[in-house]
Amino acid sequence: MNVTVIGAGLAGCEAAWQLAQRGIDVTLWEMKPQKRTPAHHGDKFAELCCSNSLRSDQLENAVGLLKEEMRRMGSLILSCADETRVEAGGALAVDREGFAALVTERIRSHPRISVRCGEITELPGEGEILVATGPLTSDALAESLKALFGDAETLHFFDAAAPLVSVESIDMERAWFASRYDKGTADYINCSMSREEYDAFWEELIRAEEAPVHGFEDKSVFEGCMPVEVMARRGHDTLCYGPLKPRGLRDPRTGREPYAVVQLRRDNAEGTVYNLVGFQTHLRFGEQKRVFSMIPALREAEFLRYGVMHRNTYMNSPRLLDRYYRLKSDPRITFAGQMTGVEGYVESAASGFLAGVELSRRLRGMAPLDLPQETAMGALALYISTAVGDFQPMNINFGIIPPLDHRVRGKRNKNAEISARSLALVESYKEEIMK
Repeated sequence: MNVTVIGAGLAGCEAAWQLAQRGIDVTLWEMKPQKRTPAHHGDKFAELCCSNSLRSDQLENAVGLLKEEMRRMGSLILSCADETRVEAGGALAVDREGFAALVTERIRSHPRISVRCGEITELPGEGEILVATGPLTSDALAESLKALFGDAETLHFFDAAAPLVSVESIDMERAWFASRYDKGTADYINCSMSREEYDAFWEELIRAEEAPVHGFEDKSVFEGCMPVEVMARRGHDTLCYGPLKPRGLRDPRTGREPYAVVQLRRDNAEGTVYNLVGFQTHLRFGEQKRVFSMIPALREAEFLRYGVMHRNTYMNSPRLLDRYYRLKSDPRITFAGQMTGVEGYVESAASGFLAGVELSRRLRGMAPLDLPQETAMGALALYISTAVGDFQPMNINFGIIPPLDHRVRGKRNKNAEISARSLALVESYKEEIMK
């Protein structure tokens, strides 16, 4: 048995390693150094392009939970990260060059992994394939994937995502469920703003600091979807005739239409995560937190993901992939990494881990693992394969993991109990996972 893995980033290396560790021969294709994307500078595998931090290592944080799950399940990426870590307080940060060198050495020295250099512009017509070419997938391969999927809408070329907040952090004293003109079901959470509140919000929004444009982006990627801050700069009331228009929405506290209304739309099937409708933005993350928290109902909001607008190739995974990251229309093709809609280094590696493990089990005639949604890794796989509405890339967060069946005082205590539940499940699956 042989699997062709395309792309030696974090997801591709993790998937190749898990396959090889389970007795599957792997041919790993990497286009560097023959060809690079503008974001890459070195020739080693698993290059960290933007930051050397893998974020929080605390179990009260969802990404800390995901990393601990991966450690316990035998992740290559987490093992190399731990061996090359540098001091970063409560976060896991690594020596960038040392980390990439260690991953490269482990992959190249594995007896079941054969590394080939060159760009793959179209998928082989037969054999098992795992594609992990990342958010900067080459134009030639992207065009080939569009033809394979048969629908241009199934592959996106830039992110224009609004922020997400947890439903439990919304102040429902200043918000209410309703649809405009009470048509249909009450699908939206409506956050009212008075004239004075809107004035203060608008003044800060038009002056807020934007994120820098990277070398692999250009301003044209923002033309298809105007950032909310750009819309606001066109005039004081422009937003009130756009995403913040109050028409058809009466505040039950006053019986009148507010001056402005920010609508939140459900972002997952469980109704635990909501997005700010029309709030695609290119502001720095800290500025988003500062300015958007001026919306009265969101003053204590927990932001599960900040808005982003950047160059990114990702799939409409709920239409295309199952929970094993396999292509529904052709199960011999598996995908992993950020192109599937997971956001972040750790999430990318986690998708490669699960895709590799599940593929190896299928090739050996074993039943799938079906990691439950109560685990961070299982929740992420179910999110990308079942998300409702306008699918956007997602970091791991507690909002996509089922809540506890009992109340716990304090957010950190609650998150710690969710993590304990998840890790207990991982331990119960561990023997099967390692096969």
